[in-house]
Amino acid sequence: MTTPARLRIPASRPKLILLLALMVLIWSANFIIAKVALRHFPPFTLAVFRTTLATAFVLLFFLPVARRQLRFRRSDWRKFIELGIYGVVFNQTFFVLGLSHTSVAHSSLIISLSPVLVLIIARLRGLEEFTGAKVVGVAMSFIGVAILSSEHGVSLHSPTLMGDLLTLSGSAAFAYYTVAGKEVADRYSSLAMNTYCYLVAATLILPFTLWQGLQLDWGAVGTTGWLSLIYMALFSSAVAYLIYYWALRRISATRAATLSYLQPVLATLLGVLFLAEHLAPRLLVG
Repeated sequence: MTTPARLRIPASRPKLILLLALMVLIWSANFIIAKVALRHFPPFTLAVFRTTLATAFVLLFFLPVARRQLRFRRSDWRKFIELGIYGVVFNQTFFVLGLSHTSVAHSSLIISLSPVLVLIIARLRGLEEFTGAKVVGVAMSFIGVAILSSEHGVSLHSPTLMGDLLTLSGSAAFAYYTVAGKEVADRYSSLAMNTYCYLVAATLILPFTLWQGLQLDWGAVGTTGWLSLIYMALFSSAVAYLIYYWALRRISATRAATLSYLQPVLATLLGVLFLAEHLAPRLLVG
């Protein structure tokens, strides 16, 4: 895929590398923090609260610069509805629901399929071409992640199957969101795009948020639960999404999605550091 000359910024640019590294670290830690949050919230409640709170944070970032960035093409309104549904509602809801029924290892492995799905969708939409380097790179990365995650036993007969399928649905939704977002990324700032996407998502799930709020025993949620929710909303949703779309304006959809291969590795390392998980040989091989 060719990009306008003004967007051809080298992937090695220090600012780009540092921000992408921060994004990957945030999303990797999110697996563990989400598991902690699920001890305090029902899965669906956590999913809708996360999206609603993330929308509030994005609006706080956007309002001070709204006069300069409030540009919207009427022809793009359907696109933002689509992006809000797939990239926020489906992706974040299926992630939380899936993680509640599966392990961090399974979830991170399945999410690592995202680059494969992005490449296929981008090719079908005529945005990218299959090349030998892309195919080999994607295959090698997935093999490495599969070796890492096979330590935990991936099986079609596993009791985590429902969670795995929900996670796969979320990964597919995010892959479509990545490709579809690339089509309009050069017309809007990352902040404006995320604001519009999250406003769509928050509006759609508002009835569910109110319903879950009435059902929740607020006094039973501890400080750890609220801090975990804030992390998921502020960092893994608002900040990481802003970085992702900022990067998507500068690199291809496939290259941006391929960064997800780092998440299983980092999530496993974080599990070793903070959850006293065993440092298995397959981690090093993977």
